[in-house]
Amino acid sequence: MTIEVGIVLGSASDWPAVEPAAALLKEWGVGFDVTVASAHRAPRLAQAYAREAEGRGLKVIIAAAGAAAHLAGVLAAETTLPVIGVPLASSSLQGLDSLLSTVQMPAGVPVATMALGSAGARNAAVLAVQILALSNPRLREILKEHKQNLEQQVMEQAEEIPSEYRRS
Repeated sequence: MTIEVGIVLGSASDWPAVEPAAALLKEWGVGFDVTVASAHRAPRLAQAYAREAEGRGLKVIIAAAGAAAHLAGVLAAETTLPVIGVPLASSSLQGLDSLLSTVQMPAGVPVATMALGSAGARNAAVLAVQILALSNPRLREILKEHKQNLEQQVMEQAEEIPSEYRRS
């Protein structure tokens, strides 16, 4: 399987929050790899990863980090590939620092920023697949089925509301 998505963690302790993204990519048959590369504790490693990503065949990078670690921004500064940032709540500020350091990028160096934590990580995987689906009909079909499944889940949840309160 060709590896098209790179997942970069600021710390190995971030893995539990990011695992849902990896599980979704695996389920949908999208090749990915996972590495740890801190923007502040190992900046040369993070920069080299970003510089070499396109040459290794990656098409999208997902970067997840907590505290004020500016991992997604460091990666975005070193590549032309789309970078999707996932802020994590790993400090006393409960993720606000992560969110702000991920979303506040200077003009010309974009990072697509997801919600905090595992829901954001899962959305990062969906967005990565949406990007890949621009040139992959198999993934477009998977995404269409995914949207249908979401709609079905909502319809099933609506049935849990007593009928006298539901919109007819």
